[in-house]
Amino acid sequence: MSRGDLLSIHPLELKFPFALRKQISCSLQLSNKTDNYVAFKVKTTNPKKYCVRPNAGVVLPRSTSDVIVTMQAQKEAPPDMNCRDKFLLQSVKVNDGITAKDITSELFNKEAGHVVEECKLKVVYLSPPQPPSPVHEGSEEGSSPRGLVSDNGHVNAAEFSTAAKAFNEQLEAQDLSPETRTRITKLTEEKKSALQQCNKIRHELELLKSEGNKSGGGVSFMFVIIIGLLGIFMGYMMKKS
Repeated sequence: MSRGDLLSIHPLELKFPFALRKQISCSLQLSNKTDNYVAFKVKTTNPKKYCVRPNAGVVLPRSTSDVIVTMQAQKEAPPDMNCRDKFLLQSVKVNDGITAKDITSELFNKEAGHVVEECKLKVVYLSPPQPPSPVHEGSEEGSSPRGLVSDNGHVNAAEFSTAAKAFNEQLEAQDLSPETRTRITKLTEEKKSALQQCNKIRHELELLKSEGNKSGGGVSFMFVIIIGLLGIFMGYMMKKS
């Protein structure tokens, strides 16, 4: 706050929460602590950018007056959100009974012998609030049982059961109909069974490959069948995902 002999001005910085293509306003409060009528006038280095209402007026003795400064909508933000615009508020003691329509530029002419107080005001742009951080992938909420399949294709049954239990608990916490919950639970059990069958087939396939390597023979007919069954179960598992 500026405490001059005539007016106290608050604030000394005009703070605008900057937003593109939107008019933004802030206010100044002028307090007259004297027993005299005080006239004021507001000037700016960028009059096309700002609208000041009122830009001139009279503050009565022992009273206050508000000034609204509106920044016109901007198409682009300044570099580093720095603003070089300035405001100058001039005040002068005037005769009792004077009104806003009686105020002229001559009242603030120092060369005419008038005692004029001046207060410089800065313009500050406030950065817009940052958006909330997105949910990171792999968090517990919304996780998928696909992540339980290891790099070599095997499924950890214990981890799958834990994930399925947590998933069912989430379903219970939601407002779902009994039919919907039963259907989802059934699909979860079917997927668990398919994953177990997939592991079993993989195990048998590894045994056949091991026996084939020992005998030195070619690929057996049973080996081809198991490959086909494995493909069917993998496709079934992916559809259920």
